[in-house]
Amino acid sequence: MRKSSNEDKIAPSETTSDSPNYRMVIVNADGTITRDYSNYPSTTATPDPSDHTIAVSKDVPVNQSNKTWVRIFLPRQALDSSTKTKLPLILYVHGGALILLSAATKIYHDLCSDIAARIPAVIVSVDYRLAPEHRLPAAYYDAVEVLHWIKTTQEHWLIKYADLSSCFIMGDSGGGNVAYHAALLAAAQVDDLLPLKIRGLILLKPFFGGVKRTESELRLADQPILPPSSTDLLWQLALPIGADRDHEYCNPTARGGSKVLDQFRLLGWRVMVTGGSEDTLFDRQVDLAKMMEQKGVNVVSYFDDSGHSLLRDPIKLEALHVNIKNFILS
Repeated sequence: MRKSSNEDKIAPSETTSDSPNYRMVIVNADGTITRDYSNYPSTTATPDPSDHTIAVSKDVPVNQSNKTWVRIFLPRQALDSSTKTKLPLILYVHGGALILLSAATKIYHDLCSDIAARIPAVIVSVDYRLAPEHRLPAAYYDAVEVLHWIKTTQEHWLIKYADLSSCFIMGDSGGGNVAYHAALLAAAQVDDLLPLKIRGLILLKPFFGGVKRTESELRLADQPILPPSSTDLLWQLALPIGADRDHEYCNPTARGGSKVLDQFRLLGWRVMVTGGSEDTLFDRQVDLAKMMEQKGVNVVSYFDDSGHSLLRDPIKLEALHVNIKNFILS
């Protein structure tokens, strides 16, 4: 159990819910929060090529003041290959509703290892600052800072194996939210990011919300994963003080969406969006994809009948791997 101070007090009376995400966040009587990671263990990086892993990995600090770092994943076949062809680069942002987990969480470590090996690609997984200690937009700034770090670092794996001209920003759930907003910031900095070139975004069941309930939120209000009663608190913990759920960080379609999406179109960035009809967030994901399409952005959508979790159905997870690979290599 990890206890964290929270200057902006949240009433403990608001903590009753059956949501797994909600149970992981306990709001204490003194206004602090406790994170319970007992069901989400961490794992160490695997930098030794002699280990029997499908991808090697290493942790590298980025900003010591902010205590941000990255875990880099390199597919084993890159070490064993004599070819000098460089691999696509993925900036990955982990999930956790913006207030939980890390790049070292085992489910995300394993997901990055699998994707790195399957595409193959070099993955840089961001360990960003969490709310409420660091409310949005801190996580967005951390992700963009990693993009700038990538372009200047002398990290051997990136220099030797990563194609900086073929970069994709990917995130799932809360990480999909961070990936989207980091891309909005990066779109205004493309010249400063050179030789790094972003080619597209991959938003895996991204975490968004809004004041007015959608059909999927009402229909699935009693399900255990991310019911509206849970997400309301999560947004209260993550958003800037005084902001409601129609703030742009939460609701990207409010007020017609960001004008920066025109830059996505002009840059030729492609956006992949996934969602499942048994996810309370489904309508948010569909609406985001439609809004971007209406603005002329090249959107590839994959919607099915799944819930929010990416990892529970091996058949759907296999399809996800194929879709990601096809999107990046197309």
